[in-house]
Amino acid sequence: MNQLNANFVISAEKLSQCPDFSLPEFPLLGRSNVGKSSFINALANNKKLAKTSNTPGKTRLINFFNFSDLFTIADLPGYGYARVSREAQARWQKNLEEYLLKREQIKSLIQFIDARHEIQKNDFQMREWVEAYNLPIITIVTKIDYVPRGKHLKILSDIKKKLSGDVLLFSAIDRQYCEKVLEHLLNLCEND
Repeated sequence: MNQLNANFVISAEKLSQCPDFSLPEFPLLGRSNVGKSSFINALANNKKLAKTSNTPGKTRLINFFNFSDLFTIADLPGYGYARVSREAQARWQKNLEEYLLKREQIKSLIQFIDARHEIQKNDFQMREWVEAYNLPIITIVTKIDYVPRGKHLKILSDIKKKLSGDVLLFSAIDRQYCEKVLEHLLNLCEND
Protein backbone atom coordinates (compact mmCIF):
# COMPACT_ATOMS: atom_id res chain seq x y z
CA MET A 1 0.00 0.00 0.00
CA ASN A 2 1.26 3.49 -0.79
CA GLN A 3 2.48 5.53 2.13
CA LEU A 4 0.06 8.24 3.19
CA ASN A 5 1.51 11.64 4.00
CA ALA A 6 -0.10 12.71 7.25
CA ASN A 7 0.22 15.97 9.11
CA PHE A 8 -1.23 17.69 12.15
CA VAL A 9 -3.75 20.40 11.18
CA ILE A 10 -5.13 22.10 14.29
CA SER A 11 -6.48 21.55 17.81
CA ALA A 12 -9.99 22.69 18.65
CA GLU A 13 -11.90 22.85 21.90
CA LYS A 14 -15.34 23.04 20.32
CA LEU A 15 -17.24 22.74 17.04
CA SER A 16 -16.92 26.41 16.08
CA GLN A 17 -13.10 26.07 16.13
CA CYS A 18 -12.96 22.95 13.92
CA PRO A 19 -11.20 23.30 10.56
CA ASP A 20 -13.35 24.18 7.58
CA PHE A 21 -12.69 21.48 5.03
CA SER A 22 -14.80 18.85 3.35
CA LEU A 23 -12.66 15.71 3.71
CA PRO A 24 -14.34 12.66 5.25
CA GLU A 25 -13.61 12.67 8.98
CA PHE A 26 -13.09 9.83 11.45
CA PRO A 27 -13.33 10.82 15.14
CA LEU A 28 -11.56 8.44 17.53
CA LEU A 29 -13.46 7.38 20.66
CA GLY A 30 -11.95 5.36 23.46
CA ARG A 31 -10.83 5.20 27.03
CA SER A 32 -7.68 7.06 27.99
CA ASN A 33 -4.55 5.09 27.04
CA VAL A 34 -6.38 2.69 24.70
CA GLY A 35 -3.97 3.60 21.90
CA LYS A 36 -5.64 6.33 19.83
CA SER A 37 -2.46 8.41 19.35
CA SER A 38 -0.43 5.27 18.62
CA PHE A 39 -3.06 4.32 16.02
CA ILE A 40 -2.59 7.68 14.27
CA ASN A 41 1.19 7.29 14.34
CA ALA A 42 1.05 3.72 13.00
CA LEU A 43 -1.32 4.67 10.14
CA ALA A 44 0.97 7.57 9.24
CA ASN A 45 4.11 5.46 9.81
CA ASN A 46 5.42 8.38 11.88
CA LYS A 47 6.02 7.77 15.60
CA LYS A 48 6.16 11.49 16.38
CA LEU A 49 3.00 12.76 14.64
CA ALA A 50 0.54 12.42 17.55
CA LYS A 51 1.82 12.79 21.09
CA THR A 52 1.60 9.58 23.09
CA SER A 53 1.75 9.40 26.86
CA ASN A 54 1.68 6.83 29.65
CA THR A 55 -0.39 9.28 31.68
CA PRO A 56 -4.13 8.90 31.00
CA GLY A 57 -6.13 12.00 30.13
CA LYS A 58 -3.40 13.98 28.35
CA THR A 59 -5.51 14.73 25.25
CA ARG A 60 -7.72 17.68 26.19
CA LEU A 61 -8.71 19.03 22.76
CA ILE A 62 -9.91 17.64 19.43
CA ASN A 63 -6.70 17.17 17.42
CA PHE A 64 -7.09 16.99 13.64
CA PHE A 65 -4.75 15.09 11.31
CA ASN A 66 -4.92 15.20 7.51
CA PHE A 67 -4.02 11.99 5.67
CA SER A 68 -2.90 12.86 2.11
CA ASP A 69 -6.03 14.98 1.56
CA LEU A 70 -8.01 11.71 1.48
CA PHE A 71 -9.48 11.84 4.99
CA THR A 72 -9.05 13.44 8.39
CA ILE A 73 -8.71 11.78 11.76
CA ALA A 74 -9.93 13.65 14.83
CA ASP A 75 -8.29 12.46 18.05
CA LEU A 76 -10.73 13.12 20.90
CA PRO A 77 -10.06 13.22 24.65
CA GLY A 78 -10.30 9.74 26.15
CA TYR A 79 -13.19 8.87 28.39
CA GLY A 80 -13.05 7.10 31.73
CA TYR A 81 -10.08 8.77 33.37
CA ALA A 82 -8.70 12.26 33.55
CA ARG A 83 -7.40 14.29 36.45
CA VAL A 84 -9.57 17.32 35.82
CA SER A 85 -12.43 18.92 37.71
CA ARG A 86 -16.03 17.83 37.21
CA GLU A 87 -16.60 21.27 35.71
CA ALA A 88 -13.94 20.69 33.05
CA GLN A 89 -15.29 17.19 32.34
CA ALA A 90 -18.82 18.57 31.92
CA ARG A 91 -17.51 21.21 29.49
CA TRP A 92 -15.62 18.54 27.48
CA GLN A 93 -18.73 16.38 27.34
CA LYS A 94 -20.89 19.26 26.08
CA ASN A 95 -18.30 20.29 23.46
CA LEU A 96 -17.72 16.72 22.27
CA GLU A 97 -21.43 15.95 22.01
CA GLU A 98 -21.97 19.08 19.93
CA TYR A 99 -19.03 18.13 17.68
CA LEU A 100 -20.15 14.50 17.25
CA LEU A 101 -23.78 15.38 16.55
CA LYS A 102 -23.34 18.44 14.32
CA ARG A 103 -20.07 17.98 12.40
CA GLU A 104 -21.20 17.22 8.84
CA GLN A 105 -17.81 15.89 7.67
CA ILE A 106 -17.96 12.85 9.99
CA LYS A 107 -18.00 9.69 7.90
CA SER A 108 -17.89 7.21 10.75
CA LEU A 109 -16.87 7.16 14.38
CA ILE A 110 -14.13 4.74 15.41
CA GLN A 111 -14.34 3.24 18.89
CA PHE A 112 -11.22 1.65 20.34
CA ILE A 113 -11.29 -1.43 22.58
CA ASP A 114 -8.17 -2.80 24.31
CA ALA A 115 -7.63 -6.46 23.28
CA ARG A 116 -6.11 -7.29 26.67
CA HIS A 117 -9.28 -6.54 28.67
CA GLU A 118 -12.99 -7.22 28.67
CA ILE A 119 -15.09 -4.43 27.18
CA GLN A 120 -15.46 -1.88 30.00
CA LYS A 121 -18.68 -0.37 31.33
CA ASN A 122 -17.81 3.08 29.94
CA ASP A 123 -17.15 1.50 26.51
CA PHE A 124 -20.69 0.10 26.55
CA GLN A 125 -22.08 3.45 27.75
CA MET A 126 -20.34 5.27 24.89
CA ARG A 127 -21.67 2.73 22.41
CA GLU A 128 -25.22 3.12 23.75
CA TRP A 129 -24.95 6.90 23.30
CA VAL A 130 -23.68 6.49 19.71
CA GLU A 131 -26.45 4.02 18.86
CA ALA A 132 -29.12 6.22 20.48
CA TYR A 133 -28.23 8.89 17.89
CA ASN A 134 -27.87 6.29 15.13
CA LEU A 135 -24.32 7.40 14.28
CA PRO A 136 -22.15 5.23 12.02
CA ILE A 137 -19.37 3.45 13.94
CA ILE A 138 -16.65 0.85 13.52
CA THR A 139 -14.64 -0.83 16.27
CA ILE A 140 -10.86 -1.15 16.32
CA VAL A 141 -9.37 -3.66 18.74
CA THR A 142 -5.99 -2.23 19.77
CA LYS A 143 -2.92 -3.74 21.44
CA ILE A 144 -3.55 -7.09 19.74
CA ASP A 145 0.23 -7.64 19.72
CA TYR A 146 0.02 -8.24 23.51
CA VAL A 147 -2.25 -11.24 22.89
CA PRO A 148 -1.00 -14.61 21.57
CA ARG A 149 -1.72 -14.93 17.84
CA GLY A 150 -3.85 -18.03 18.41
CA LYS A 151 -6.37 -15.93 20.41
CA HIS A 152 -6.86 -13.14 17.84
CA LEU A 153 -9.89 -14.74 16.16
CA LYS A 154 -11.55 -15.54 19.49
CA ILE A 155 -11.17 -11.93 20.66
CA LEU A 156 -12.54 -10.69 17.33
CA SER A 157 -15.51 -13.07 17.57
CA ASP A 158 -16.26 -12.13 21.21
CA ILE A 159 -16.27 -8.40 20.48
CA LYS A 160 -18.42 -8.87 17.36
CA LYS A 161 -21.03 -10.60 19.55
CA LYS A 162 -21.12 -7.67 21.97
CA LEU A 163 -20.78 -4.65 19.66
CA SER A 164 -22.57 -4.03 16.38
CA GLY A 165 -20.91 -3.04 13.11
CA ASP A 166 -17.49 -3.78 11.67
CA VAL A 167 -14.73 -4.88 14.05
CA LEU A 168 -11.06 -4.75 13.02
CA LEU A 169 -7.90 -5.85 14.82
CA PHE A 170 -4.92 -3.50 15.11
CA SER A 171 -1.37 -3.35 16.42
CA ALA A 172 0.53 -0.08 16.58
CA ILE A 173 3.78 -1.79 17.58
CA ASP A 174 4.33 -3.95 14.50
CA ARG A 175 1.69 -2.20 12.36
CA GLN A 176 -0.10 -5.54 12.05
CA TYR A 177 -3.49 -5.21 10.33
CA CYS A 178 -2.58 -1.60 9.43
CA GLU A 179 -3.19 -2.04 5.70
CA LYS A 180 -6.54 -3.71 6.32
CA VAL A 181 -7.70 -0.80 8.52
CA LEU A 182 -6.46 1.77 6.01
CA GLU A 183 -8.24 -0.05 3.20
CA HIS A 184 -11.44 -0.08 5.27
CA LEU A 185 -11.25 3.68 5.90
CA LEU A 186 -10.56 4.43 2.23
CA ASN A 187 -13.52 2.25 1.20
CA LEU A 188 -15.77 4.18 3.59
CA CYS A 189 -14.52 7.44 2.04
CA GLU A 190 -15.48 6.23 -1.43
CA ASN A 191 -18.94 4.97 -0.47
CA ASP A 192 -21.26 7.93 -0.56
